[in-house]
Amino acid sequence: MGQKTNPIGFRTGITLDWKSRWYAPKAAYGEFLIEDCRVREYVDKRLNRQPPYAAVSKVEIERTRNEVRVVVHTARPGLVIGPKGAEVDKLREELEALIDRKINLNVVEIKHPDLDAQLVAEGVAEQLKKRGSFRRIMKMRCDATMASGAKGVRIMCSGRLGGAEMARVETQKRGSIPLQTLQADVDYGYAVSRTSYGSIGVKTWIYRGTFGEELQISPDAPPAGRMGRRGRM
Repeated sequence: MGQKTNPIGFRTGITLDWKSRWYAPKAAYGEFLIEDCRVREYVDKRLNRQPPYAAVSKVEIERTRNEVRVVVHTARPGLVIGPKGAEVDKLREELEALIDRKINLNVVEIKHPDLDAQLVAEGVAEQLKKRGSFRRIMKMRCDATMASGAKGVRIMCSGRLGGAEMARVETQKRGSIPLQTLQADVDYGYAVSRTSYGSIGVKTWIYRGTFGEELQISPDAPPAGRMGRRGRM
C-alpha cells in the first residue's frame, strides 16, 4: 500500500514552524486545543464562506499568560481590516466573546496567492461549484502557478467529476514535486467543492524550491489586489 502523509505535518518541527505556538499544563492542554480549533473554524466561516470572501489561507495562534495572539494570513487584507480598521475590531470582539480571553489580532498579507496551495485549492473548488470544466480549471490553475515562479505543482480532484455516475480521480501535474525531501518547500492545500451532484475533493501540492533559497517570483505574476471573487483569479 502507498505510504502517504501530509507534506506540512511531515515537515512541521523540522523545516516548518508550528501553527499553534504555546505551552500549557496537562490540565489546560485540552481546553486550549479546543479553543484553537474553534478560533480557526470561526475565522474560516466568517471570512471565507461568506462575504467578504477574504481568501484566508491559515491562522497562527500564540499564547502568553495574559492574551491570545491570532495571526490571520490573507490575500485580501483590506477586506479583513475594513475602513479605518472597523472590520478587524469587530472580528476581534467576536473572537474574544467566543473563547472569553483577551485577543491580539494581526493581519498578514499573502503577496503571491498563486503560490499558496490552500488558496489554489479553494479557487479550484469555487470554480467547480460554478459548473466549470474540471480539466480546463485544473490546467489553468497549474499554468498560473508555474507562471508565478513555482518549480512544480500537482492538483488532484476526486468525486463525481462532470456529474458522472461513477466517481473517479483526475490529476494535473507540472514540474517536479519532491515529497520525500524534507528540505524541499512543498506547500499542501485541501478544499471541498459541494456541488449539486455531490462533494468533490481538491488536493494541491506546490513545490516552491528548497528552504533558505530565494524564490524567483515571475514579473508577470498578478499581485494580490488584482484577483476576483474570494481573492483568486
